[in-house]
Amino acid sequence: MEDKIKLGISACLLGEKVRFDGGHKLDRFLAYTLGEYVDYVPVCPEVEIGLPTPREALRLVGDPEEPRLVFSRSGWDITERMTGWARQRVKELEGEGLCGFIFKGKSPSSGMERVKLYDKNGVPKKEGVGIFARIFMEHFPLLPVEEEGRLHDPRLRENFIEAVFTFKRWRDCLKDGMNPGRLVDFHTRHKLLLMAHSVELYRRMGKVVAQAGTLPPEELFGGYQQLLMQAMRLKTTVSKNSNVLMHAMGYFKKDLSADEKQELLEVIGNYQRGHVPLLVPVTLLNHYVRKYDEAYLKRQYFLNPHPLELQLRNHV
Repeated sequence: MEDKIKLGISACLLGEKVRFDGGHKLDRFLAYTLGEYVDYVPVCPEVEIGLPTPREALRLVGDPEEPRLVFSRSGWDITERMTGWARQRVKELEGEGLCGFIFKGKSPSSGMERVKLYDKNGVPKKEGVGIFARIFMEHFPLLPVEEEGRLHDPRLRENFIEAVFTFKRWRDCLKDGMNPGRLVDFHTRHKLLLMAHSVELYRRMGKVVAQAGTLPPEELFGGYQQLLMQAMRLKTTVSKNSNVLMHAMGYFKKDLSADEKQELLEVIGNYQRGHVPLLVPVTLLNHYVRKYDEAYLKRQYFLNPHPLELQLRNHV
């Protein structure tokens, strides 16, 4: 990385006491572990529109497509106030170079999904999307986004952070302009990583790259970016990762001894059966990459997609 990743985040997740009850929702992994590798841009919609802390709780009411944001006891409606602020805030965030956003789940302003939405009888259903979160996701449809609660799931956490780091590398690829040569290099180095998400989309992206020099740059890079983030939103699975591991093993067909080949097959098999995490076969592959100086795999981000210290592949 040429510089730190910029990530938007709900301010309460960093320990800021901005909640309606005067408290916070500090997430230690986000604040202290992931925080070593990112620069956070904290956002608290309620405080930023001028509400005090502590304050009366807010809730969403009405239609899931056009919910109203009201105070739970008084019924005071601040929908237009929040909406107007949010539309201005996302424009300001354009200048931050964000590579993703982590929202506070269940929040009537910042929840991504399944936020309580109260009907006319006061009965809640988990059908709402927070006012700010909705406007943010509409404004930045390609950015990786997630809620802190879902990030407690190891697979969702690894997938989201992998998408964030990939988007940062994509931004770095574009820093010197829309250079077809850099696009080819980006696509080549992300081959195995993309295959772990979707072989079909990887192939479609390859067809886009093949048109470098014939398509206008904006169409070439825009089309590739759409497919890139579409692929990164698809979750990796044990089956897809195993196929990629076997594909990578093929690069050593002239190098591995019979014992080494058998060992690698056994380790991949143990991963497939859930006996070891993804880190184990990847570590063994990296060992062979160094031992046999395999130039192509050295450059593959699948083998090193994010800092080892985050321990993301220890649990998937």
